[in-house]
Amino acid sequence: MDATLQGVGVSHGVAIGEVRHMGSAALEPPAEQIPAEEVSRELGRAQQAVEAVAADLTARGQLAGGEAQAVLEAQAMMAQDPELMTDVERRITVGSTAARGVYDAFASYRALLAGAGDYLAGRVADLDDVRNRIVARLLGVPMPGVPDSDSPYVLVARDLAPADTALLDPTLVLGFVTEEGGPTSHSAILARALGVPAVVALPGACELPEATLVGVDGSTGAVLVDPDADARDALETIAAERKAALSAASGPGATSDGHKVPLLANVGGPADVSAAVAAGAEGVGLFRTEFLFLEDSAQTPTVQRQTEAYREVLQAFPEGRVVVRVLDAGADKPLDFLTPADEPNPALGVRGLRTLVDHPEVLHEQLTALARAAEGLPVYLEVMAPMVADRADARAFADACRAADLTAKFGAMVEIPSAALRARALLQEVEFLSLGTNDLAQYAFAADRQVGAVSRLQDPWQPALLDLVALSAESAMAEGKSCGVCGEAASDPLLACVLTGLGVTSLSMGASALPYVRATLAKHTLAQCERAAAAARATDSAEEARAAAHAVLSGE
Repeated sequence: MDATLQGVGVSHGVAIGEVRHMGSAALEPPAEQIPAEEVSRELGRAQQAVEAVAADLTARGQLAGGEAQAVLEAQAMMAQDPELMTDVERRITVGSTAARGVYDAFASYRALLAGAGDYLAGRVADLDDVRNRIVARLLGVPMPGVPDSDSPYVLVARDLAPADTALLDPTLVLGFVTEEGGPTSHSAILARALGVPAVVALPGACELPEATLVGVDGSTGAVLVDPDADARDALETIAAERKAALSAASGPGATSDGHKVPLLANVGGPADVSAAVAAGAEGVGLFRTEFLFLEDSAQTPTVQRQTEAYREVLQAFPEGRVVVRVLDAGADKPLDFLTPADEPNPALGVRGLRTLVDHPEVLHEQLTALARAAEGLPVYLEVMAPMVADRADARAFADACRAADLTAKFGAMVEIPSAALRARALLQEVEFLSLGTNDLAQYAFAADRQVGAVSRLQDPWQPALLDLVALSAESAMAEGKSCGVCGEAASDPLLACVLTGLGVTSLSMGASALPYVRATLAKHTLAQCERAAAAARATDSAEEARAAAHAVLSGE
């Protein structure tokens, strides 16, 4: 074929290998009727299959740890959803087989999700994966999943379920390419955590023939099909140059003229700490605390349990900065004891800080646990609230921190455009801002981060998103306060330079991206970063912004 296909690069690195396609289960069981005397047996089979799949997902999450654990445990909860199981039982009672009852019940629930707005529609792929696993177990066919292979390969799929991505073996899977997904989808986030080169949203990816040789550039999103010897040599040269640059850069993040840009890590729990430390993280810019609350969605974890988990992370960064995000429940992270079950569009409903304001005891316990965890440790603790919309939200959070006698800086996440537009007002109540570019893009463009069809609007290079970042950074600078980025945008080395040029004061990302960002920043002056930022904002599309910044920074 000798062609170059263009997708969205979501995980750095270069891979050259043969295509292997994701295996799939037989999805639709036959519509058979069972006699009344078999109903009890089929009900039991359905329950056993659901419990087995939920247990398998939970076990996979525990093996993977970190962000993968939270994603897979959410899928396990989905498998055991009481309303779904009630529907399954109803269908079996009137004569469906266990497999058909599960299939039809999930189809009904799938239709509800697909029609409930973009945010919930993004959960359809996860729901399909759970269904396929349960049905496969009931039919006795192989589970959907990665292919068996004795030699390394490039994995190609329509999309990758979190259960598959979380346990990919990077010694066998050189890289992966998907037809769907976006830069902030679960698969993309987990790929970065694994350090596996990945390209998503590539039209026609599933049409690549099995065993075709491809070259995958996870930085640019290019996929070379049947590359000749010269093209392969060029890719290998690029990979070698990048590796050499990574080895040469070490120490704290800074531009070539000495402007400091602290490089921090995003962590989902204690399991992520070792990778962050090994990658040279100067601290934690986003400590997601949901993992504790997802352990048992029926009740809040005790103050003691929270204190122990928080302290484990805090003590790993002596003299470092650790920014903790309080519980971000709601939308795609529902909790039975906190979040409403009947919201028509949870992404625009009661989530994040709104949930905590409705349940002040949960917030108070979490802040109390953080205060206890930090006692006696030489760490710079900062605590921030998700989904802050205005000054009243910021004030409510700051008041809650003071009420818990928390000795820490209080901050607000900028994920809603109103917060960026009125950042100076927020900074009258809190001491720092942290930009969650994933959600900020989602709300600015009305584009669900999980839906591949709108991935171009989720591109963090969109000039309108850069404008919102600039507004926030300029406001923080005017108030003499800090403004970091903890969204996925920070993991793009070129974009990290642009964010620095916009006035962002720190960058936080998955551990695997830290060496790439550190090396790229070290090659450019602050003035170059500022010119690249101005050039990117002067364009009208993500593609033009990326090209304009690249031209400035490469000297072209």
